[in-house]
Amino acid sequence: MTITATATSTATATATPIATAPPAGRAASASAPAGFTERYLLDPAVNADPYPYLNSLRDHAPVYWSAMHRAWLVTGHAQLMHCLRDPAVSAERVRPLMDAVPEGAREDAERAFAILSRWMVFNDPPQHRRLRQVFQEQFAARSIGRYRTFVERATRAMLARRAVPGRTGDLVADIARPLPALVFARWLGVPQAHGPSFWYWNARVGDLVLGAAQEEREYRTSLQSLVNLDDYLAGLVRERRADPQDDLISSVLAGGQIGASVSEEEFVGMLTQMAFAGGETTSNLIVNAVLALLRHPQELAAVREDPARVSMAVEEALRYDGPSKMSIRTAARDFELDGHPVRSGDRMFLVTAAANRDPGRFADPDRFSVLRGSASHLGFGFGAHFCIGAALARLVAGAVVDVLVREYPDLELLEQQHTWQPSLLNRALTALPVRY
Repeated sequence: MTITATATSTATATATPIATAPPAGRAASASAPAGFTERYLLDPAVNADPYPYLNSLRDHAPVYWSAMHRAWLVTGHAQLMHCLRDPAVSAERVRPLMDAVPEGAREDAERAFAILSRWMVFNDPPQHRRLRQVFQEQFAARSIGRYRTFVERATRAMLARRAVPGRTGDLVADIARPLPALVFARWLGVPQAHGPSFWYWNARVGDLVLGAAQEEREYRTSLQSLVNLDDYLAGLVRERRADPQDDLISSVLAGGQIGASVSEEEFVGMLTQMAFAGGETTSNLIVNAVLALLRHPQELAAVREDPARVSMAVEEALRYDGPSKMSIRTAARDFELDGHPVRSGDRMFLVTAAANRDPGRFADPDRFSVLRGSASHLGFGFGAHFCIGAALARLVAGAVVDVLVREYPDLELLEQQHTWQPSLLNRALTALPVRY
């Protein structure tokens, strides 16, 4: 449930690179190391397979000022871990999103950005800690475990309807996108009849938060969708106060902290973050894990031989080709990182996709191995902003992988060329054609 943006966040960016001269005092840091040529991160070839370029960048300069992106690119595992621990590296970045809104849409934006300011992912400690502790019990693995039977039944039922053995299909549309949506709606307590509007609003919020909205009309639609989502969830909270159900909202309300340590307005704002973040991350994790297994038959065979290795395969997918490529931060003050002078206000791209393949941390890092073990990958982040929904994402992804690899023995890829969404933050396939 990361917006490793979740976090973290998940972010489509402008289609053209931002070329700019390095700020004063940044010339030495901005110059490319010998033997390295900087490339735009949304270059189609880099977006399709970012790892050769990210490996080269990390090996030449694990901390690098990119004039092209007007940001520090942090790609080394040790350097990125330092940033995730350092209070000088701030998650508070609602203002840059506001600055991107076209002038004509600004008057629509005030309430929408007030909602975003309540998202945990956009807050630093101690505010982040105060907001997060409200949900700690509900997100613990022991609490999430009670949804296991529902998730497994929903997985089998959805696959039985859509994944007919011997027929072709698209794993993204057939299971990876709709199943997390179903599970997260059930978990939040959203009635099935409200699903279409609920998930439409979520998609448009994604356009805003992840940068896909470019035109004034798109921004207006996204801003209004966030307001609609907030209004809807506020109504759902009122309903659950009067008539509690078996869902997240009712559980949190029963804890007695809403209205005490956290206001109801803040609670609703955080629910909008969870509604947006969970489905996208889990969908990408499912697809990337299945793709990695199908491309590595020996690893797939190892998982089929021992069901206990399903969870190991999910963890390795998080490291090898996780659902998020990076998170964005801002320097809260001047500090030095790996000998480079970072200035207050500088943007920082924490590139977990590169850190997760750092040979200084992982042996043979470009190899997908389900037997690698539980080395400290950063697929769900680290520290204060470690993905609060990690247990639920793991549960859903593990259920899908388990059913597919053990009950569909003839599952195969139909093509090797795949289209990835043009995104700085997310690692998301548009489709995964398979034969079931």
